[in-house]
Amino acid sequence: MRIYPAIDIKGGRAVRLYQGEMDRSTEYGDPADNARRWKEQGASFLHVVDLDGAFAGREKNLTAVRAICARGLPVQLGGGIRSLQDIGLRLEAGVTRVILGTAALEDPELVREACRQYPDRVVCGIDARDGRVAVRGWAQLSDVTAVELGLRMRDAGVQTVIYTDIARDGTLQGPNVERTAELIAKTGLSVIGSGGIGALADLKALKDAGCAGAVVGKALYAGRFTLREALKIGGEEA
Repeated sequence: MRIYPAIDIKGGRAVRLYQGEMDRSTEYGDPADNARRWKEQGASFLHVVDLDGAFAGREKNLTAVRAICARGLPVQLGGGIRSLQDIGLRLEAGVTRVILGTAALEDPELVREACRQYPDRVVCGIDARDGRVAVRGWAQLSDVTAVELGLRMRDAGVQTVIYTDIARDGTLQGPNVERTAELIAKTGLSVIGSGGIGALADLKALKDAGCAGAVVGKALYAGRFTLREALKIGGEEA
């Protein structure tokens, strides 16, 4: 199970939100400095989100993203990616793969074409509250369930999804392992678990549930455990 240290960007700075609320954020300095720190501690891949872009529907922090990519680690990036042009812009900036969230729900044909043009470089972000998918920076709830969207994405050519239970995100109270396991079992997709990880036991639970990866944010920044400890749980070389 690969461990993805998270770097969320708001106003050019690294932050962590509480339950996805933009007005409940804690700042953690320069995004590129955080990228360097995670690289030095053994990270093999970074999970980056342009929070401003997610709400605006277009890129807002590309300068910071470029600086992160310049640190030399592969990056998966989400936030405000709504067109093939948006995807191309991020890939040209050095991003390894893009995360489609709102577009995954609202424009499945875009997902299909993106998977055709950029095989293995498109993943889907499935963010849910009470089992229902949320879009547009988590500000709007749909009537589509996480499993339903996962099946649609599989049919469109997506192989990997990132599942986040919004109610758990930033709380350090543990991920929604049951919903994550359900998504894995019912879709057969490669699933990266996210949201609420606060202890090494949470990582083990996600690994036991069959996750291919886990995104860890606030727990690392708050010092709940070290990245090297997390990498050992995941089975990566630290």
